[in-house]
Amino acid sequence: MKNKTAISSMVQTACYAFAAVLLTASCANDDTTQNEKEQKTEVPAGTTAFNGFSQQGSATRTAIVNHTKGAGASVNWSNTDKIWVKDNAGTWNQSNAVTFATSNKAQGTFALNGTYSQATHDVVYTNKTIAAGAQPQVEIKSAQTQSAPNNFDHAGESGDCGIASAAKNGNDYTFTLNHKAAYLCLIPRSSNPYVNRSKLIKVEITAEDDIAGTYTIGANGALTLASGGSKTITVTTGSGFAIDNSSDDMSKNATYAVVAPGNHKFRIRYWLKNTTDNPDGPIEGTVTRYVDINCVAGIMTDVTANLTLNNYDGHNYYMWDAQQNYWYGHEWDKADPWQPTLNNTSDSRYAQNKVSDPARWYNDNGQSVGTYVNAQSDAFKDLPNANEMVWFVMNGKPRWDASELWTTMGHLYRGGMWFLNRDKITGMSKEHVPGSTLDLRSTFQLYRNYNLVKNPPSYSEQSDYFYLPALGYYVSGKLNKVGKECFYWGSNTNPWIHNYGPCYLYIDENFTDVNYVVQRFNGFVVRKF
Repeated sequence: MKNKTAISSMVQTACYAFAAVLLTASCANDDTTQNEKEQKTEVPAGTTAFNGFSQQGSATRTAIVNHTKGAGASVNWSNTDKIWVKDNAGTWNQSNAVTFATSNKAQGTFALNGTYSQATHDVVYTNKTIAAGAQPQVEIKSAQTQSAPNNFDHAGESGDCGIASAAKNGNDYTFTLNHKAAYLCLIPRSSNPYVNRSKLIKVEITAEDDIAGTYTIGANGALTLASGGSKTITVTTGSGFAIDNSSDDMSKNATYAVVAPGNHKFRIRYWLKNTTDNPDGPIEGTVTRYVDINCVAGIMTDVTANLTLNNYDGHNYYMWDAQQNYWYGHEWDKADPWQPTLNNTSDSRYAQNKVSDPARWYNDNGQSVGTYVNAQSDAFKDLPNANEMVWFVMNGKPRWDASELWTTMGHLYRGGMWFLNRDKITGMSKEHVPGSTLDLRSTFQLYRNYNLVKNPPSYSEQSDYFYLPALGYYVSGKLNKVGKECFYWGSNTNPWIHNYGPCYLYIDENFTDVNYVVQRFNGFVVRKF
């Protein structure tokens, strides 16, 4: 993964004393003046100064600032920051909250109790209390909150951490703080008008291994998961960030996360809220992207994403085995549309009979009881038959996705089902259903699967699945259930069902099945898969 940048160009100084110890720290760019570096806070009598430097990263509740894509960043102390220092007796002591000598919050002073006279003292920066005799820990939070675009003042609260060894230097001590969490900067963009009219309300980052939880900080700073492991980190953005930029614009929506170091395979879901484009009112949903990142301690990785939406044009509703689609010649995007585009609206100009509208009328060829009919029209002849559909339903590991956004007929929706690709289903056959020699083309049996996974494929699974959106259906010219359910036509009829019903595959949030109990004149979706 490119665009990895060290959080560098930071200087932190520290001072603390014998009984009531003070530790002063600063984070500054390389062009900070020497006079600024020498400014100090007034400290209590009898204290000893510790002057230190930090490289890469930030601290307990520090704010990482001035990051630009592909470049470094700076660090400021937050008003509530504290640090931990190990005293002569080997006890970890927590400082008071930071104080500042000037308005420059890159420089701060910390006061500690304890005795400090050794050649070196260990320093830890963490958001977890260090219990007596315990190894330091940090909590990388699975729920992180960002207050404004391109603002990483939640770094320390979210789990930033670091270690240092403070070395005695005359009456002072000096140290260099090395930061041991990793950081993501997510920079989305879009030229899609539906996305542009939305707000980015959160980002859900899911890996195939743990990326959050409570971690033990080793003597060398390595993080080892101790408890509460989570594979998902969600960064919420309050009322939401604008996403109306067609090119990268960090001031619009750069979103930051603290993550555990490691080589992670991420599924990143950008959650959008749109108040204008769904007929039923405001809608919240996702645009999903996948990325493999080696997250290195103390390193910021920029992740850009072009957020596009799949569009289903609305031309693929048909009566069974018709030559043309349900609204052929007058689809919703034509000059004289008849096609209803909103749920529960209708138009009477659908095909009424074969004589007046043969192209849109269903295949009504007769058949003998006990003999099925295969579809003949170009749109239907390569569709899966009943047996294949059962393989998808029963062995295709269906996953209902209630969140992924898509568009159709000028509106924004969500909801659909993922199925394993044909080549990922062992034993897929046109001749029989799974686990049997039964041929569903010549007999009737309902196959229904309630055992749905309720999330999208992971990084490693993404190429194994295809998606069927819940595009709804037409009955007697009325549009129904877009975003909720869908019927997908198959390529054969059943000889034992009244009116010789064609097979179909059905999806909704509760189950998926293969059935025949429908009339041929319904306007269901045609799609090859």
